Amino acid sequence: MPAERSRAGLRTALAVPLLVAALLAAAVAGLALGPVRIAPGRVLDILLAGPDRPGGAFATIVWDVRLPRVVLGAVVGAGLAVTGTVLQALVRNRLADPFLLGASSGASAGAVLAVVLGAGAAAGLGMPLAAFGGALVALIAVYAMARRGGTMTTGRLVLAGVAVQYVLSAFTSLVLVLAATADEVRSVLFWTLGGLGGARWDELALPTAALAVGTGLLLALARPLDLLLAGDEGARTLGLDTGRFRAAVFVLTSLVIGVLVAYSGAIGFVGLMVPHAARMWVGAGHRALLPVVALAGAVFLTLADLVARTAAAPEEIPVGVVTALVGGPVFLWLLRRSSRAEGVLG
Repeated sequence: MPAERSRAGLRTALAVPLLVAALLAAAVAGLALGPVRIAPGRVLDILLAGPDRPGGAFATIVWDVRLPRVVLGAVVGAGLAVTGTVLQALVRNRLADPFLLGASSGASAGAVLAVVLGAGAAAGLGMPLAAFGGALVALIAVYAMARRGGTMTTGRLVLAGVAVQYVLSAFTSLVLVLAATADEVRSVLFWTLGGLGGARWDELALPTAALAVGTGLLLALARPLDLLLAGDEGARTLGLDTGRFRAAVFVLTSLVIGVLVAYSGAIGFVGLMVPHAARMWVGAGHRALLPVVALAGAVFLTLADLVARTAAAPEEIPVGVVTALVGGPVFLWLLRRSSRAEGVLG
């Protein structure tokens, strides 16, 4: 066991600087590429010169258009990867994901409701709070439906998540039909498909704070999260009140998901794929795993958004579509493996 922890620590020490370098490279690519291409060297010169130094149209594009979007992509990607990792521990199922468990859809439904209720309801903290409430209700509903007789199978978890998503999608569609203005229709479509195009500097503080505080608290809870991997009975034997702990962490993860989705819309599969890849390198211990998944999630979504902006230029693909195209096949492959391991789906 000490040797295993030592290897995990060494792998984490190797992974973190590599992922930081990858994130910086992805960020420079995100700033350089687009309908207007800017040489990477020119991008670095603009960044070093600072936002207040006149630099012409290129400086405006980098500082006012692309950099807020890159920062938001990194923050949302890191947050979805971290919350996906934690949800997988809470439900003891590695197919769990904020999107597949309905949390992202619930957050989107809450945000959409805030939009349609009017500018007053959507202003300030109204939209993130509505998104938090939607995410929490969705998670509780899926968990309650999937857990039967003290056990939870992959099949029930997936079916419960699909059922909740259908209900929430129907609600969102109803809002879309009843929305009175074209602006509200565009807003609803944004929450449905996910996108980072609306990123602005004055809106980055709250999602960044939610990521920093949420990840810090979850890192402090790394040991009890590890205990859950041994099962509820084993965790209780070691002194963990699993019911209260699970409820508290559900609330915390819902809050983080709600805030992120309020600014990015529903982006799926980041919290499914990234934790699987990270565990192959650093193992399942959350103290080593969470920093790695945060960085890897930031890299993944930054690159996915770059593809979304450039693949069909000058048209832009919602980044949620890109992550679904990558994550859908991965999910089906993981579901097949899980079904074989359980012997039956359901």
